[in-house]
Amino acid sequence: MLQPAPAALFDHYLGISRLLAGQLDFRSAIRSVAAEVAHIIPHDHLDVCVLLEGGNYHTAYETGIETAWGEIAGAPVINSPIRSLLWGEVDFLLAEDAMTDQRFHFEGAFKRPIVEQSLRSRLHVPMKVQGTIIAALSCSSHKAGVYTMEDIERARIIADLLTPYFFALQAAEQAQRSAIVEAEARAREEGLRQGALKLTEALEQERQRIGMDLHDQTLADLTRLARRIDRLSRNGEVTAEALEPVSRSLQHCMQDLRQIIEQAKPSVLQLFGLAQAIEHHLDRSTRDAGSAIEWGLVDETNGALEQLEPTVSVALFRIAQEAINNAVRHAAPLAIMVRLDADAEQLSIEISDDGTGLSKVVRGRIGGGIDNMKTRARLISARFTTGPGHNNRGTAVRVVLPLGQDDFGPGRAKL
Repeated sequence: MLQPAPAALFDHYLGISRLLAGQLDFRSAIRSVAAEVAHIIPHDHLDVCVLLEGGNYHTAYETGIETAWGEIAGAPVINSPIRSLLWGEVDFLLAEDAMTDQRFHFEGAFKRPIVEQSLRSRLHVPMKVQGTIIAALSCSSHKAGVYTMEDIERARIIADLLTPYFFALQAAEQAQRSAIVEAEARAREEGLRQGALKLTEALEQERQRIGMDLHDQTLADLTRLARRIDRLSRNGEVTAEALEPVSRSLQHCMQDLRQIIEQAKPSVLQLFGLAQAIEHHLDRSTRDAGSAIEWGLVDETNGALEQLEPTVSVALFRIAQEAINNAVRHAAPLAIMVRLDADAEQLSIEISDDGTGLSKVVRGRIGGGIDNMKTRARLISARFTTGPGHNNRGTAVRVVLPLGQDDFGPGRAKL
């Protein structure tokens, strides 16, 4: 191969440094210098293989020929044809014909681009920062036996020119990712704080409602009963006939108290689990609706519900309870269907009806309930959506909970 004169080489090296200035990403950087590199080391394919954070994965930024190497954002280093170089086991790789060189054809090697593109002559040198390999520079040619040790030395000079810039780009990307993660964490924390505040306000309103129910209804009834019993005892009229309305009133009070307790404590959930609790509430709500409502529940979670943390189960039950109540009270449905699904990644609950739909009811009457459902979903890191039901009829409420995470955030489901 015709070798350029030393002065020309120096100009091309300077050209590489000049062209790198102002490039803001890996791909544009490698493409900007490809022509200058070709004057120093002729090639059909040029790439920089960058190790990702941790060093177990890598990605390639190519020019000349686009291959499958550049399509994978995070390929395992263990499958890289140049893994010995990336691991620091060798200081360079030089191949006369990579199509037959067994160093590139070990079991599991991702060698397909070599064969598909007939990349025969290949050279590879590491790109190091303070002795640590951060990437590798690679040149390939369709012809066999093109490169020599002199080309390896020139590739090392090119790598030394590229390394500081690629290291700076890598550091900038990592800083940007860290800033995004930090911003997302702050946003989640603020969302959880606001959600907890809204839920606290909702719980306080619920406590006040229970207090008013007890004061205005149960306590008033018990006060009337106490006065009636006192009057009967003073008049000496304690007969079976006189006690019958007292007994009936007591039964009414007990029934009212049961309803208040039922709403305050999901005992069926604690005793029998989430699916049974939703089914029980669905049955009771439709039965007491005053009109015929068909209902059904399909559980295809394969036992995933039983492994949820209690706080998560309660939150999901409250969401389903509110969705069912909204459908029964406001949508005038003929049917309500609840579907529970789960796979390795997520669990979903969908409550759908064929009623009038959210757009046709007074939103102010159920807006607080929807806000509470959204808040409960947010506090367990679940997604909450509402929209038209099946066949664009009625309403569908859907909550999707991530599963199988090793690093659980606040309220994350743990399996």
